Amino acid sequence: MQRADTIDQALTRFDSGELFAELARRVAYRTESNLTDGHPRLRAYLTDELAPALEALGCRTRVAENPVAPECPLLVATRHESADRPTVLLYGHGDVVNGEAPRWREGLDPWTLIAEGERWYGRGSADNKGQHTLNLFALREVLRARGQLGFNLVVLVETGEERGSPGLVEVCGELRDELRADVLIASDGPRVRADLPTLFLGSRGVTQFTLTADLRPRDHHSGNWGGVLRNAATTLATAIASIVDGRGRILVPGLRPPAIPASVREALAAVPVGGGADDPAVDEDWGEPDLTPAERLFGWNTVEVLAFLAGTPASPVNAIPGRAEATLQLRSVVGTNLAGLEPALRNHLAEHGFPMVDVAVTESRPPTRTDPDHPWVRWAAGSLARTAGRAPVLLPNLGGTIPNDAFAEVLDLPTIWLPHSYPACAQHAPDEHLLAPLAREAVAIMTGLYWDLGEKDI
Repeated sequence: MQRADTIDQALTRFDSGELFAELARRVAYRTESNLTDGHPRLRAYLTDELAPALEALGCRTRVAENPVAPECPLLVATRHESADRPTVLLYGHGDVVNGEAPRWREGLDPWTLIAEGERWYGRGSADNKGQHTLNLFALREVLRARGQLGFNLVVLVETGEERGSPGLVEVCGELRDELRADVLIASDGPRVRADLPTLFLGSRGVTQFTLTADLRPRDHHSGNWGGVLRNAATTLATAIASIVDGRGRILVPGLRPPAIPASVREALAAVPVGGGADDPAVDEDWGEPDLTPAERLFGWNTVEVLAFLAGTPASPVNAIPGRAEATLQLRSVVGTNLAGLEPALRNHLAEHGFPMVDVAVTESRPPTRTDPDHPWVRWAAGSLARTAGRAPVLLPNLGGTIPNDAFAEVLDLPTIWLPHSYPACAQHAPDEHLLAPLAREAVAIMTGLYWDLGEKDI
């Protein structure tokens, strides 16, 4: 059987409802990792659902315990065919965010996969059960057709991604030899647009930090003390304005990235931003000037104010706040000095007259990016174009953040992500869904890619 025949066979099985039935079974597992009553089901999803599916692919499987979050185990599966063939690492996560059943539209249930028109509704249908189910489906089709994959396979599935992947970096470090591979090829996140097959090669990093102006232990009457007491809210607002201006431009040199590399600019030249039916309108005058929207979103850093609190907003009184606190976030690209972020902010605030504003970094995940000119990237883009009939959108990195540092930095792998969802899929929200036509095209793309991997010259 040849490549085209195998893809046709995979699509026939997709049309028969085989993939829908598998995904329905997996969606039914209430694997909410940030709710304690979901923890027993995390392990069951690995041992009772995924392990048998991987063993049917000829894999040896085992549960890897999580040294940081024991309630979120991981599954490791390996199929070794030949030392002369490449090894691919496949990643996915079996946990989901809260089901939030009362908030779903009437007739829908987060734990029951329901097809309505082109949409398959269910929690995890897009993030990430649908995506790793689709990849395993395509692997099975190649194995059925060829009798072997033609490459070696390592699979790693975690159950804590929706909590920030606690323990993933540590496990990858401990199991470096067992997880050894030539490339990571995985699926998560959305395409740029539903009709545009997409590759992304990493993700922006995310660093969250708080700014606090704690000036006095209590508030004071604004009529009796206004004009002689420093207002904590005004102080903090002005301090923030010295970090990021009213048009979203970063003003602290230590928080700005290096110049965008030529290969990244070239890759982003034709990347659209927005334009979908449910997308917000892009503010053309927001962010770093002289950059395109794609360069601002995927090739540059941004500082976002996520929350600001002073006084009692729901019931304000005539008092000067003694304390104000804000939570900010830096989305960063490769080359940003994250280790120097906190001292850079402290020095900047002191130089601008705000030594009373305290800085505390609360969490951080570094940015990653495989070079768009990497041979594995060119190979994957060629395979995808051959199947889809058009070149994919190539993103040097996702605008959001995924735990790619575990693979790019700890395992030192080139990383290639082929997302099977789209921006309006409602992941992390009520009415999450997988778009059936997109999923069908993705089955063809992944079947073709795994077929090509079995024939790749090394």
